[in-house]
Amino acid sequence: MASPLAHLRIGIIVPKHKHSAVERNRLKRRLRELARTELVPAMRRQPVYDVAIRARADTYRVPFDALRDDIRTLSIRLSTELSARA
Repeated sequence: MASPLAHLRIGIIVPKHKHSAVERNRLKRRLRELARTELVPAMRRQPVYDVAIRARADTYRVPFDALRDDIRTLSIRLSTELSARA
């Protein structure tokens, strides 16, 4: 979604069901770090957007490298789609 502000915003949503606060916070920290290192640099060349990342329940069991691959794929898809719109 186009952002009303002059900078990129990323929202991270993790499921609560059957997971402790420690697990939820760990997953949010991992996703936040991947968004900072993978998604933000790819989005700098694009118009300003708001991005929401909604993790599924099975994301808690996914290794960090697999999460990195998913975020990289997402950043490529987003930059391709946004370039096509411009």
